[in-house]
Amino acid sequence: MAADKPDRPSLPAVVHLSAEYFPYARTGGLAEAVSGLATFQQRAGHRVVAMLPLYRSVRELAAGLVPAGDPFPVQVGPTTELAQLFRVTGSGPGPEVYAIAHPHFYDRPGIYGDSNGDYPDSARRFAFFVLAALEALPRFVSGPTILHAHDWHTALAPLYLRTTHADRPVATQVRTVLAVHNPGYQGHFPPSMVPDVGLPWSVYTHHTLEWYGRANMLKGGLTTASLVVTVSAKHAEELRTAEGGFGLQEVFQALGPRLVGITNGIDQSVWDPSTDTHITATYDSEHLQGKERCKAALQRAFGLPQRKRTPLFGFAGRLAQQKGLDVLFESYHLLTFDAQFVFLGGGEKRYADALLELRRALPEKVGVETNFTDRMEHRLMAGSDMFLMPSVYEPCGLTQMRSQRYGSLPVGRRVGGIADTVEDGVTGFLFDKYDATAFQEAAFRAMGAMEDRERWTTMMRTAMHRDFSWDRACRRYAAVYRAVLSHT
Repeated sequence: MAADKPDRPSLPAVVHLSAEYFPYARTGGLAEAVSGLATFQQRAGHRVVAMLPLYRSVRELAAGLVPAGDPFPVQVGPTTELAQLFRVTGSGPGPEVYAIAHPHFYDRPGIYGDSNGDYPDSARRFAFFVLAALEALPRFVSGPTILHAHDWHTALAPLYLRTTHADRPVATQVRTVLAVHNPGYQGHFPPSMVPDVGLPWSVYTHHTLEWYGRANMLKGGLTTASLVVTVSAKHAEELRTAEGGFGLQEVFQALGPRLVGITNGIDQSVWDPSTDTHITATYDSEHLQGKERCKAALQRAFGLPQRKRTPLFGFAGRLAQQKGLDVLFESYHLLTFDAQFVFLGGGEKRYADALLELRRALPEKVGVETNFTDRMEHRLMAGSDMFLMPSVYEPCGLTQMRSQRYGSLPVGRRVGGIADTVEDGVTGFLFDKYDATAFQEAAFRAMGAMEDRERWTTMMRTAMHRDFSWDRACRRYAAVYRAVLSHT
């Protein structure tokens, strides 16, 4: 007689709706966070489908696009638009990825805008994406399903399911989870948006969609989703405060237990200095010699003097106010110290120009690359001694997890996911107040620790052994999914 198998809780089907998905459409951390979660959920045994718009970049980067059925009509307010679904192929094992085509909406140079700013029809572009996904959903899943929407671009999904789609069969089998990755972007539009995207005027109240005389897509999703999740436990607390709620703190407070914080993870097989093919020399926590070679190679690549003991600070990310660059520019004492700084990332022109000017003024101290590539990010992780994250806010952050894997200790502000994943004085250096004095104090603590080679090596090894895998996050998501589906 066969031994009884232990009971394993059933795993629900999951459909991710996202404006970005790595590697096909990416402007920041959203794309990698969504694809990472979806990939590891699929490995854990979920049926996982991911949907994104068929941007020009998807056509350029996808190995193949296979039509998944005939074109179908989608009613978006006063007009009927035609959608077509394509299966994205050639990406190997993993979640099923589908792209929704509409050439007028998505065959454009950028995802959200161009050199003139955001596209003026953004409300209709993303409303169409959500409505087309809801139309297509029954093709792929049956039975209880989690529709996991990400950020404001897809936040109308739960609102449609509570209003215009409430009587459709899909509404009875789907429960919605709305993920807040970056609350600084909420999808604000004039009230005329309401009929333009096919919503009834009854939702334009301060209880649901209205926010200071504007329609707020994120608010509409927050007030109607079955569950709201953000990307770290600390950030879930911050969203309920005036400082961290971006004007929606009362909405987040009203969610009560329906707001949950689950820290993102990283793919530790990709971010592993012992096997990384992007870096000059591999190394691990017990054999660190390769890291010295990586530092020298990074210094050469950016035209900096190859000084083994000179502290080298790295920065990788969007050049935006959120990332704390203003505090760095005000840190005159730090910038005159015997240290080097390498910046990698694109973004706002004012920050790019300021960094390039800093490089011209301090050519032996500062290196800048505004053309972000994955390969250079890996090289920067491996070659830096410390990593700068003086963020105004950081819902989760992936950089501080990656850098610790490479023994590059974070110097960051104690906010969001940084606070949850960096241990001050053990795996990095944290500060609280957002000003140059506090930031510089943390940076000088880091450089002081680096002078004690025994202590520094211990900190590096401790950081490199930290577990930032997606597995833990996936287990938590599975638990909250089951709880959501158990409440009808």
